[in-house]
Amino acid sequence: MPAELDFTFSDLVGGYVQQARGDTFTLRTFGGQTVTVRLTETTSAQWLRNLGQPYRDETGRCRELLRPGVLVFSYGPVYPDGDGLRHQADRLVFVGDDEALREMETSGWWTAQLRELATFYRRAQFGDGPVDFTHYRTVIGATGHKNGERVQEADTISRMVYGMASAYTLTGHDDFLDVAESGARYLHDHLRFAEDDLVYWYHGTETRDGTERKLFGSEFGDDYQAIPAYEQIYALVGLSQTYRLTGDPLIRGDLEGTVRLFERHFADPALGGWYSHVHPVSLSPHDQALGHNRSRKNWNSVGDHAPAYLFNLYLATGEERYLRMLEHVFDMIAVHLPDRAEGGSPFVFERFHADWTPDLDWGWQRNRAVVGHNLKIAWNLTRMHALLPKPEYRKLADRIAGTMPALGRDPRRGGWYDLLQRTAGPDGRHDFVWHDRKAWWQQEQAVLAYLILAGNRSGEGSAEYLTHAREAASFYNAFFLDHDEGAVYFTVLAQGIPYLMGNERLKGSHAMAMYHKAELCYLAEVYSRLLVHREPLDLWFRPRGDAAYPDGLLRVAPDALPPGRVSLEEVRIDGAPWADFDPRAMTVRLPKTAGPVTVRARLRPHHA
Repeated sequence: MPAELDFTFSDLVGGYVQQARGDTFTLRTFGGQTVTVRLTETTSAQWLRNLGQPYRDETGRCRELLRPGVLVFSYGPVYPDGDGLRHQADRLVFVGDDEALREMETSGWWTAQLRELATFYRRAQFGDGPVDFTHYRTVIGATGHKNGERVQEADTISRMVYGMASAYTLTGHDDFLDVAESGARYLHDHLRFAEDDLVYWYHGTETRDGTERKLFGSEFGDDYQAIPAYEQIYALVGLSQTYRLTGDPLIRGDLEGTVRLFERHFADPALGGWYSHVHPVSLSPHDQALGHNRSRKNWNSVGDHAPAYLFNLYLATGEERYLRMLEHVFDMIAVHLPDRAEGGSPFVFERFHADWTPDLDWGWQRNRAVVGHNLKIAWNLTRMHALLPKPEYRKLADRIAGTMPALGRDPRRGGWYDLLQRTAGPDGRHDFVWHDRKAWWQQEQAVLAYLILAGNRSGEGSAEYLTHAREAASFYNAFFLDHDEGAVYFTVLAQGIPYLMGNERLKGSHAMAMYHKAELCYLAEVYSRLLVHREPLDLWFRPRGDAAYPDGLLRVAPDALPPGRVSLEEVRIDGAPWADFDPRAMTVRLPKTAGPVTVRARLRPHHA
């Protein structure tokens, strides 16, 4: 008699088909193990699909598609089988072979996904009618509905503005940029506080009985009644992207005023970097009332300047002062964040005292590692190395990229984990802090880190980086896209099942708006097309007649790209050919007009 099962569970396994025979096939998992999967008469199969694409059933062709080299995910019951486990396929998701993966990366997959995201958030906030940001709400339910909560947070508005501006530059769809410009103006009129030459951003506003109440200090638990640097930083994320496309002088003034705020009240002129919080009255980072946030620095207050707004501000202006600020950001990262102790952690430090001594007792973080932050550092160091090559930038990026797959990636199922212990236990494992769930934004960091590394490096390492990027993108596209209600899930279980509890079931919250998912689509399209596969890419801009660009030049480089790898091939203004541009500098001399013009720029990559 067979042994009675004392437990049952279902699980996911992902990898590459090695062989298929009869009712079984073997997979080589992402971590290199071999797993045998059994098909049954009820196994269903489908092809990976993008947002907006119809379901594509492949059940009838299941065995035909199980060819060697095909990437596939299998979910179903798992049984003890001797000393191992036996996997039974309830459903399969086919991603494809190398050619199918390449086609996904060059067919406008990410542009199409961003168009769907922008349509979802536009409709969720404003319906199909006029855009009125007085109706904007931070909290959006799983179906795109509003729940009556009345707070408008500056950061989430700015994140939506970023997403809409990015959707415009890839699609040329005017309505998306109209939303972005409307949101940028609303931030200026309702959530901005100016004093002398400084600009501050309110945490948010709350309207009750027709009265608008400003929330100056943060309402979020970790930062309660303080002004956290990251909220001021992320208030700029949509403004900087919209400024690149329009040159709006009002936005430029707000960007520059906030940068002055960082330099005057958050910066540490003696030891470098920026403090994480200042007090809302004294504007001091050393005020006793800040409690555990007093005299602290962290990854967000130092590193997040770069991806949130500073790269885009430099790309839009070409000004040396912003390049120097970027250099300071990455010098601080390269010097202070790595753990250089003998036998130290492969993960970076993230919290610091004023003198840069690591703070291993702060709040929830303690001596814990956020996987996505490590990947984000590798991604952004690689961007910076393209602008200002330094061996320490490249060395740290390669070190992180080389160590993270064995630490933060799920080797059997795919996808990237959230929070781990920085220090390994006696068995050498970096244990989960709370759970083994996977958050959407951490998948973004993996895709972008390994895509840009694949595009910037050459030789054998480039192929390995591209494999990591493809596997991360496959897991994200297979399990994070909500084909029923739209947009993207906040979190999935390790097995890829959506986690729909508490705030993590929302499509809009303090922690989630439109930024990370839009940034993924925008930059994955840029890196895949221009750097990895070296195919042309069209981008749209709509500079105003009074555009405040230095020297009157529209700069169309989509990101910090390696010198000489991409040039500007063709420009059209309002549909007509335009010859006044610099191919190597990727700048366009704009015509003098009273109103806005539409600029389509075609970028052409070159071989490394």
